[in-house]
Amino acid sequence: MNRVHSEAAAAAKEQRKNDKREKRKKHKDAKEDDCGASMAEEEAPKEKKQKQKQRKDKDEREEKKKLKPTVSIAVAGSIIDNAQSLELATLLAGQIARAATVFRIDEVVVFDSTPAAENGSAGDGEESGARFLVRILEYLETPQYLRRRLFPMHKNLKFVGLLPPLDAPHHVRKHEWSEFREGVTLESDPSKGTLVDVGLSKNVLVEQKLEPGKRVTVAMGTNRDLTTACIRKVVPPSTPREQMGSYWGYKVRYTSNLSGVLKNSPFKEEYDHIIGTSEHGQIVNSSELTLPTFRHLLIAFGGLAGLEESIEEDTNLKGKRADDVFTSYFNTCPNQGSRTIRTEEALLISLQYFQDPIRRAEQKL
Repeated sequence: MNRVHSEAAAAAKEQRKNDKREKRKKHKDAKEDDCGASMAEEEAPKEKKQKQKQRKDKDEREEKKKLKPTVSIAVAGSIIDNAQSLELATLLAGQIARAATVFRIDEVVVFDSTPAAENGSAGDGEESGARFLVRILEYLETPQYLRRRLFPMHKNLKFVGLLPPLDAPHHVRKHEWSEFREGVTLESDPSKGTLVDVGLSKNVLVEQKLEPGKRVTVAMGTNRDLTTACIRKVVPPSTPREQMGSYWGYKVRYTSNLSGVLKNSPFKEEYDHIIGTSEHGQIVNSSELTLPTFRHLLIAFGGLAGLEESIEEDTNLKGKRADDVFTSYFNTCPNQGSRTIRTEEALLISLQYFQDPIRRAEQKL
């Protein structure tokens, strides 16, 4: 073998050794990579779960922040019993509805303490004052174009035509277009959805299949096509308020006593601040009043003899004082010239009194 061939063979041998070394190194690196990948795969589900939890917590915080605080009022139904005629009782109920709407109240709770409160009757087939007030409040809050479908004829609705309209944002007129409208469900088609009367020239079609006779909130959007080719969607009643900031009416709730107002809150978090109003309450200037941040505020108004009597008449509140029942207790009209302030007057006075304190508390959220 000549020298050239010998050098070539040595070089080839050395190359093979280098190749083997490189191959072993790559195998080792690959093994380490596989192990690392394996570890990564083991950690991935845990990291993924943590990220999902963080994302969920963030979404819940944002959702909670997006939800605006609510303000509820509680009114004693006995104020109706003081009215001397059906017409005057109807006018009184109309004043309560107007006050609730003007001050953007989210919920009106009517509580009863009459002996017949348990069955909702005042004897001889008559409604108690509280039941009467609930009926009128619900009727007035309903858009005019839905009332005939949702409210059957009743003698206690005889004078509602005398009442001024609430003219709330959800009482949309026939010629007006709104991104949301209140409607009542009609017949449904299993293959398409449900027809809904929303007070326009034609009924609209929604994608959900719903039983007839139910009041719903329909997202109308900006497309003014009223044919069944344009399918709408039923949304929660809170959506217009959350998306547009529009006041969308009040809900009405009946309870047989004052304790029922406090216990049966429709909100998951319940009322986190409860205010009582009385001439015996604490006197604080509205400009100096600081309310804690709240999600659901309740302001209670007594009947003819005030909240103190409502507490005494409630067997569930025996032995308790106003300070035990309410978080705060205020006199919103000190130095009054009349011996008494009627509930419909107290509503307007107090809701105006609380406007700035409520606004300041909301700004803290």
